[in-house]
Amino acid sequence: MRIAILHGPNLNRLGKRNPEKYGTKSLDGIGEDVDAAAERLGVSAVHFQSNSEGALVDWVHEHHETLDAFVVNPAGLTPVAYPLLDALRDTGRPFAVVHISQWHALDGRERADIFADSAAVYLAGAGWHGYALALEALVFKATRP
Repeated sequence: MRIAILHGPNLNRLGKRNPEKYGTKSLDGIGEDVDAAAERLGVSAVHFQSNSEGALVDWVHEHHETLDAFVVNPAGLTPVAYPLLDALRDTGRPFAVVHISQWHALDGRERADIFADSAAVYLAGAGWHGYALALEALVFKATRP
């Protein structure tokens, strides 16, 4: 299996931005952990981050035929990124949604997650480890009848 790990806006600032909320691990550090989990599971991970929804959509369009699944953290795009959601749905591939924090109740406000109903796997609040958990869950689902 080949699985894309997509990171939305501001996730390139992980480790520096609000460490009390998001932890101190950088995006590169998360990528290393995901790659180690992928190797353990016998799959490969491909990483892409952009602060632009259009770049994320373009990347999905360009690469979806070479991928089996997606792990996506839409970050601040979560309540509004219908083009990204449509691009992921249109691939016909399963996807997992990961939020490092309890995104739906961040700052005490209820927030909608437009990706939740379409996701094969949904993880919120597991910190950076949620990426590896999502990867493992997608592989588990793909290899079980």
